[in-house]
Amino acid sequence: MRSRILESIILALAILGVGAFFYFAMINVKDRDRVVFVRGLAEQEVPADHVIWPIAFKLVGDDVSSLYVATQGKMKHLQNFLVKNGIAKSDISIGTPEIVDMESEYYGNTKRNYRYTSTGVVTVSSSNVDAVRAVIAKQGDLFEQGIMVASNDYRYQTIYSFTGLNKIKPAMIEEATKNAREVAEKFAKDSQSNLGKIKTASQGQFSIEDRDGNTPYIKNVRVVTNVQFFLQD
Repeated sequence: MRSRILESIILALAILGVGAFFYFAMINVKDRDRVVFVRGLAEQEVPADHVIWPIAFKLVGDDVSSLYVATQGKMKHLQNFLVKNGIAKSDISIGTPEIVDMESEYYGNTKRNYRYTSTGVVTVSSSNVDAVRAVIAKQGDLFEQGIMVASNDYRYQTIYSFTGLNKIKPAMIEEATKNAREVAEKFAKDSQSNLGKIKTASQGQFSIEDRDGNTPYIKNVRVVTNVQFFLQD
């Protein structure tokens, strides 16, 4: 008789233990299902650290050989001008003159005073952005020397870029995550909850854009992180 009573007590305790285990497990799962999803933003303005400046000009004439030689001479003159104004010779490349026969390219009875056009291109590719910008400001000197730079040609646009993303990336991710936590803490406070640990986090893609249309040599770097936090009572 006593044996059966003892067995019954042990069985009851076991059932209570299992029930308590599942109860607390369900509470734990319920708490884990309570999450908040937020985005954290980090932005930073940085100066461009590389520039590509293609300098194009055009000449016209009726003798292709003379036009070719004249174009090469102008490109050499342009190279000397750049070096004289502080551009490293190793940052300068001279292209091959591009000569177009107007009679083969255009049709109709339009009268022209010349048969050939020649385009010369000298390209500066440099990490000394300030020095290049200083020379760009002196383009008017080239006009005085008979070199008419084709500044409005879409094929020869100056390109500023920022290549130092890896150096600032860790700090920006940290800032974006901190921003996300601040937003999540505000949400938790408003919902009368406590903010828990991070459940999931993903880094968004970094974007590098001109700050505005007038200062392409200043870049705006931006990243958004997506973070899920647990909420607790």
